[in-house]
This record gives sequence, C-alpha cells and structure tokens, in this order.
Amino acid sequence: MDIYQLSALAAALCWALNGLVSSGPSGEMGAMAFVRYRQWVTLVMLLVFIGATALLGREGFSTVDSNWWLTIIASGLIGIFLGDSFLFITLNRLGPRRTAMLFSCNAPMTAVLGWLVLGETLAAGEWFGIALVTAGVMLAILYGKRKEQRHHWESIKGALWIGVACGLIAALGQAVGSLIIRPVMQSGADPVTISAMRVGVAGICLSLLGFLPMQALKAKVTMTKQLFAVVCLSAFLAMALGMTLLLYGFSGGETGIIATLSATTPALMLPLIWMKTKERPAAGAFAGAALVVIGSGLIFQG
Repeated sequence: MDIYQLSALAAALCWALNGLVSSGPSGEMGAMAFVRYRQWVTLVMLLVFIGATALLGREGFSTVDSNWWLTIIASGLIGIFLGDSFLFITLNRLGPRRTAMLFSCNAPMTAVLGWLVLGETLAAGEWFGIALVTAGVMLAILYGKRKEQRHHWESIKGALWIGVACGLIAALGQAVGSLIIRPVMQSGADPVTISAMRVGVAGICLSLLGFLPMQALKAKVTMTKQLFAVVCLSAFLAMALGMTLLLYGFSGGETGIIATLSATTPALMLPLIWMKTKERPAAGAFAGAALVVIGSGLIFQG
C-alpha cells in the first residue's frame, strides 16, 4: 500500500472519528446550531490555508472563473447547506453508526444520477455494487443492534423512518452537490478554494436561517469553551484534515482505489465504537459495513 492509499484510509478514519466526536455535542447544542458554527470555523481554517499557501506561490481564487459562481453557489446550497444539515439531524436521531451507513448511500446515488442526468453508462459490476451498498445499509439499519447494547449511540430518537429519510436526504445532497461541482473541478479550479466558497455559501444560509423564529434553529445551550473546542475539532477532522488527505490521495493515486478506500468509514467506525462503548456491535452491523465497502469498490472501480 503506497502513501496515496494510506492517505485515503486516513481520510476515512478522520471522518469516522468525527462522527464519534460530534455525536454528543451536536445533540446538546442542536444540529443546526452545531453545523452553523462548524461551517464558519471550517471557512476560517480554509482561508488561512489558502492565504498561507498563496505566500508560497500557490494560486487560489484566481483559478476560479467567474462564470462558475452560480454553479458553486448551487453546489454549496445542496451539497453543504442541505447535505451537512441533514447529516447532523440524522446523527442526533440515529447515532454515528447508522448515520455513517446511510451517508454511504451517496456513492450509489452519485452513480445513478450520473447515469440518469449526465448519460454516463453503468457496467454490470457497478449495478451490482449499487445493489450491495443498498443491501448493506438495510442490513445494518434493521439488524445492526444486539438486545444487550444499551449505549445511547444505539438508541433511536423519534421515528426510525424519519431518521432514515434525513440520512438519505443528506446522502442525496452530497451526491447532487458533487455532480454539480464536477465541471468546475474539471476546469482546473483550485479544490481548496472551491471548498471554501461552498462552505461560505452554506455558512451564510445557515446564519440567515438562524434569524427565523423557530426553536429548532436556535442553539439549545450557550456556547462554552468545551463545546467550541469540539466544533473546532470536528471542522479540523472532517474538512481541514480529512478532505486534504483525500485530495492528496487523488493527486497521485488511482481514482477508483482512492475513492474505495475513502469509503471505508462505516467499517472503520465499528471498532472505534466498540472501544468507546465497550459493547461489541452486532453481526449485522459488521456484515452491512462489509457489503457497503465491497459495493463501493465495485461502483468506483467501474
């Protein structure tokens, strides 16, 4: 395994850790408030990186053609504002394990949307991969918990179907956002700059949303140093470090292999949950995660 493949695995591990780190605090603060703070912290981190690398001669905003601005805004609205918001709503309802499984549906969703909207062809292996991911997610959701498991991460808050719907909306937002931004990335625009612009769009929308007289949009508790530290850690793990590692992996590795390795988050999360809760995940959780990784491999390798 070379450095690029290790980088992709490290990115998946960052996202797995982020799910565990964010679960409690996002529930304490409220999903929308947590996401709102996280977007602004992420934006600051990305802008600092862009500014620092600009001093070394790296081009940033100058690589983005103004003709793409509406496309970037649309991608930020759907992929980050909608996708990230529903991701954390799902996290608060279903816990990190189920959320990771549902979010992994963005891989087959992207493939199917590419076939439907962009006219891309799907080989038999890719269709089989889509079926495996779907089966894996269903298996992990329906049979992923043992009766002996009592940790609150395995509890379901509210109706299961609402949590599942939110998770699928999050995955769909990610898939649509990725498809929308694809031509922008193919034009040679700087990935970090595009990420900053998309995050900025989401941050503005979330802040405007916070002015609405709806309790669900407000922070449940006053921001403390401990909560802010978790917000910063979440932003660093998921975006600053995780996404940077993934981009590095794509810079020198084979796209299909890198994408597959980065999709191992649901599998990597299981031993982490086991270590944290001292409760062994159910066989259905392991089997479901394995199907998701294998299915993702077939999709990305297609």
